[in-house]
Amino acid sequence: MFGKKDIPVYLFSGFLESGKSTCIQEVIEEGNFSDGKKTLLILCEEGEHEIDEQMLVNNLISCVVIEDEEELTEKQCLALEKKYKPDRICIEYNGMWDGEKLVNEIIPAHWYVVQTFVTVNAQTYEMYNNNMKPILIGHYKQADLVIFNRCPREGMDKAAARRSVKAVNRMAQVIFELEDGTVDNDIKDELPYDVDQDIIKLEDDDYGLWYLDASENPERYKGKVIIHKGKVYKGKKFPSNAFVPTREAMTCCVDDIAPIGFVCYYADAPKLKQDSWVTVKGKVKVEHNPQGQPYIAMDILDVQPAEEPEEKIVYFT
Repeated sequence: MFGKKDIPVYLFSGFLESGKSTCIQEVIEEGNFSDGKKTLLILCEEGEHEIDEQMLVNNLISCVVIEDEEELTEKQCLALEKKYKPDRICIEYNGMWDGEKLVNEIIPAHWYVVQTFVTVNAQTYEMYNNNMKPILIGHYKQADLVIFNRCPREGMDKAAARRSVKAVNRMAQVIFELEDGTVDNDIKDELPYDVDQDIIKLEDDDYGLWYLDASENPERYKGKVIIHKGKVYKGKKFPSNAFVPTREAMTCCVDDIAPIGFVCYYADAPKLKQDSWVTVKGKVKVEHNPQGQPYIAMDILDVQPAEEPEEKIVYFT
């Protein structure tokens, strides 16, 4: 629940002509803003599709256009709040502007981003992914829902596109809308190992795909024995019997390389040397974080010294 002075913000982000306006209109049409409360819609760019003005009037939505990034300041936000007195705010944000700055520096402290939608035009996705990947990844990091729209039924590697999102934001929901407006729910990741086996031995190059799939589908691996290689990490706040066999993953460029891995429980963990390479054999169990979300951990059955992999960096392809 929000206090009297708190204002929920719904953020719609993406590149020009990615379908942001259409997404906003669909949210309105679904009746999400038909509760009699006043909404302020801030448009930071005007795309090819204009939102129906009568629909805005019917839903008590006031619209303001801000075309210059420098004009969108905390002072301007407060002035708009004072003028329109909204119960909630929607922002259609320019995909080339700094989204992290918007959330962390521009919007007032009592404006709370409660949901972020990111739209991606499948027809221009490869171009942006090849040429502006850091910006695209910046959108993914903030997203609650990523919508790839105008997708062809065939010819697009939707599983790879979904992995590109999940690699930086495991909690984001990803959907693919076909050109006829229907949703393609048949997105299958071809895994390089047999997930139906009770014992799964991961090759060094398979770790990234397994990590993403296990993060998204922890119950799929519950009770299975996983064998894989990793570098020992023991955090200062870890229990004495815990460690993480890590791999270093790159989602965009060299600057964002970071370790990934799942916590493992092992009675002899104190004997393991920090940063040593090991091959672990562990039985998967599913635990839950304080928010009730499931994640996997492993009870270690065996640990053996190992040579570092030929390719130390993990890729999610």
